Amino acid sequence: MDNIEKLKEIIDASNSIVFFGGAGVSTESGIPDFRSKDGLYNQHDVRFDMYQPEYLLSHSCLINEPKVYFEFHRQKMDTRKIEPNNAHKYLAKLEEQGKLIGVVTQNIDGLHQKAGSKKVFEIHGSALRNYCMKCGTTYPVDYIFDSEDEIPRCDYCGGVVRADITLYEEGLPEDQVEGAIRAISSADTMIIGGTSLTVYPAASFVNYFKGKNLVIINRDPLNIRVGENVLVIQEKIGQVFTNLAKLQGIEL
Repeated sequence: MDNIEKLKEIIDASNSIVFFGGAGVSTESGIPDFRSKDGLYNQHDVRFDMYQPEYLLSHSCLINEPKVYFEFHRQKMDTRKIEPNNAHKYLAKLEEQGKLIGVVTQNIDGLHQKAGSKKVFEIHGSALRNYCMKCGTTYPVDYIFDSEDEIPRCDYCGGVVRADITLYEEGLPEDQVEGAIRAISSADTMIIGGTSLTVYPAASFVNYFKGKNLVIINRDPLNIRVGENVLVIQEKIGQVFTNLAKLQGIEL
């Protein structure tokens, strides 16, 4: 029995699946990840080469060098025209079937919702939502990208308008974290996909899983200890779910 057939057996026997995903879920849609050789942190751009990549996505950069921060955001964080791939679509189908109880994502691109998923816990926030840091007024996704000002400002109070994403040095959104932990704790199967599990505290969420089956789908091996009931598939997650859908007769 190959890995896809094993995965099908696990999913068929499961009633409460939770999916925990990272940047690798969206790379097949054309969004670069962070740490691979072609990732965002390794892209050479003369405008930003003098800065550490983590700094450009930090609270310090937003506060101390907002012009630099917003230029980087506009150049690297615009996912408005990106479409979901078969990984996003398959997970939405699983939720439709009542098999999937939640998607826990580290991504900020909103592609899970665009594919049709409803139960999504965005533990690093979303680049599709904007708000004023001073008065809290919310703004549509286009506001920052279409603003003629280097630093986007609130129409009501003049405060800085930022994306609702979790930057380095900021805490994770409590409501999303609580929902994610509840889903993981109550799942009988957990599928981890497209993440290196190197970003904390998000990576520690895996410790809340007490269910029967753990599945890891990642192109590169993960530096974690795996037990007997762990299925490891070292392939692109979009291709894995494409093949799985064909085997199950699911149209994506």
